Amino acid sequence: MQQAVVTGTVWSTKRIDGIPPGALLTVRTAGGEELVAFDVLGSGVGEEVLISLGSVAAAWFTGTPPPIDALIIGSVDPR
Repeated sequence: MQQAVVTGTVWSTKRIDGIPPGALLTVRTAGGEELVAFDVLGSGVGEEVLISLGSVAAAWFTGTPPPIDALIIGSVDPR
């Protein structure tokens, strides 16, 4: 897991079959790396989130894993 901040959204007019409902968001990790992460939680720009990377992120999905290697798995409470 890594902590990151949502920096923006990714828009696409087409969707790959097998990707469930959700959003593609750009995030910046604590180390400064910019990634595109799949979000099923409804996270917003500026929100601190936890992301899972690699095969662990893809394994979250049932059936044939979609081409996703970064998944938002939690929201960090600002308190």
